Amino acid sequence: MRYPLLAATALLLTAAAPATTTVAPRSRTFLLTCKAVVPTPVAGTKQLEFWMPVPHNDKNQDIRNLKIEAGAPYTVETDLYGNQILHLKPASVPIAPLTVTLTAQVTRREHLNLRATDDHAPAETEATDPNLKRWLAADRLVPLDAKIKAQAQEVVANAHATTPLAKARAIYEHVVSTVTYDKTGQGWGRGDIYYACDARRGNCTDFHAIVIGYCRALGIPARFSIGLPLPADRGRGEVKGYHCWAEFFTKETGWVPVDASEAAKNPDKRKYFFGAHDENRVEFTRGRDLTLVPKQAGPPLNYFVYPYAEADGQPIENVARTYTFEDVAEK
Repeated sequence: MRYPLLAATALLLTAAAPATTTVAPRSRTFLLTCKAVVPTPVAGTKQLEFWMPVPHNDKNQDIRNLKIEAGAPYTVETDLYGNQILHLKPASVPIAPLTVTLTAQVTRREHLNLRATDDHAPAETEATDPNLKRWLAADRLVPLDAKIKAQAQEVVANAHATTPLAKARAIYEHVVSTVTYDKTGQGWGRGDIYYACDARRGNCTDFHAIVIGYCRALGIPARFSIGLPLPADRGRGEVKGYHCWAEFFTKETGWVPVDASEAAKNPDKRKYFFGAHDENRVEFTRGRDLTLVPKQAGPPLNYFVYPYAEADGQPIENVARTYTFEDVAEK
């Protein structure tokens, strides 16, 4: 007589447990062309060097049919964060502009971490990041001083957040609510956390300086990625500027993607961009204050998304660049 009661109890428990829906990530395949033109070096230049980020394979994107056309022999190096870097150093200084063109077929997948908003979803799986300690450290423009730590603590205290996931969510909501996407005036675009906190406006670099800085200040590893955005509509066209985003890490969730600036620009996607990156992007590099391979003569790069060149160890400011895409029908 006990069996019906046990079965009914099991049925009630099963019905009470929230269902976790498996969501297939969206994907997008496109041909990407990156073209850089280094102007003719001034008379008397003895040495020219050129670096360019090369999109890499990872869990969220596949790079196929990579082709590079350059006016001199080149190598593709890997830095300590796994970034792929094209390096070119002509044996003799060119007497005409130097053109480098990179083409590739890219498949970018939507990056979803359902565990960020559903305790019953599986945690994100990814090989252990060997740079986890680095993603707890300061960047040149994102210091982790007493002022930044106090600001971060105030945000999570106001939200009554006690777990790392809840704290990261409070930081995200705070940034989306209080920072405006606005590229007017001066100071924006450098990812300077003090500028962003004071001005309460800027672009993606500024938004994520706060997200990453506040997370790190509270002991939550957070990392920075940068690449190109694509319009949501399929087709072809030119990409005029870069886009950057962030991820944070907890033991319970693994790496959680966030995009605070896109959430601020698209309020109806505010919930979505905590735990997701859409497929309309391609990642070039990860990290800030980057030392290239081989090492550049100039200081570490604030971030590395555009081609960089030096003449006799001095940065060349007017390297022209063009990025175009063409969507490919997926089979």
